[in-house]
Amino acid sequence: MEKMLKNVSDILRDFFESFLSKRGNGLLISFPFFWLLLFFLAPFFIILNISFAEIVVGAPPFKSLYQWLDGNILSIRLNINNYVYLFADSIYVVALLNSVKIALISTFLCLLFGYPMAYAICRASPAMRMALLMMVMLPFWTSFLIRVYAWIGMLGKQGVVNNFLMSIGLIHEPLKILNTDFAVCLGIVYSYLPFMILPLYASIVKVDSSLLEAAFDLGCRPFRSFLTVTLPLTLSGIVAGSVLVFIPAVGEFVIPELLGGPDSLMIGRVIWNEFFTNRDWPVASALAISLIVILVVPFMLFQKFRSSRGEA
Repeated sequence: MEKMLKNVSDILRDFFESFLSKRGNGLLISFPFFWLLLFFLAPFFIILNISFAEIVVGAPPFKSLYQWLDGNILSIRLNINNYVYLFADSIYVVALLNSVKIALISTFLCLLFGYPMAYAICRASPAMRMALLMMVMLPFWTSFLIRVYAWIGMLGKQGVVNNFLMSIGLIHEPLKILNTDFAVCLGIVYSYLPFMILPLYASIVKVDSSLLEAAFDLGCRPFRSFLTVTLPLTLSGIVAGSVLVFIPAVGEFVIPELLGGPDSLMIGRVIWNEFFTNRDWPVASALAISLIVILVVPFMLFQKFRSSRGEA
């Protein structure tokens, strides 16, 4: 009996080892695709469906696209007026352009401050490097909303910044910093700077120091060696960090709502107002789909171009 059980266990073990060796890679790859299907494609198609619907008074506040006629005929009615309306009303175009402008400025500032910080972390000793990385990630231990709220007290007319500038005599009356585009950019840079530093650190730390030593031996000055050696080799980190900052910054809602004023109109606030204030879900969905297309498609084309160049 004991020998029979051992033979059965050996057979089952061989079966599972053979199955995992053949199917393991497929099962491992299928999990990310399942995650993408469940949390991106499914919500995307739901919003896409609503974007072609007609607004009605009720719950939900839109009419279904699909109707059965005479029991056997399926009628699909698409309303493209929601997309036409986005370009007919200038508020949506202005909000989108202002969002792109603020996101570009914030991404550039994150890169301007993040690259030297990532470079300094890579050049630090291993023990110090871990401490510096911990300091970069430390703000994530605090609620995002609380961190943004803290800037209200710092940037107000009686806040820390104005009181400090008045105490050293640089200004004689409080500056209007809060409720401006500057405050929004400052909040975005503060909140998303770690998303720029971490990809840059991962890219810079892979640069072989012997390449820099070879450049110095050939008479290349430090700044020129940085431009010709370090910067090209870390271009992937720059692109990854810029994407991680730019895309969420364009659709940011919390920071413009708390730190921005009436003139700091961004697309995230407009989508919120259409969904919850105007109860116009079709137009809000069309606006969200348009934003996804405007943001994702250029980056997909850019990635395809980089891949084609890499293969060439």
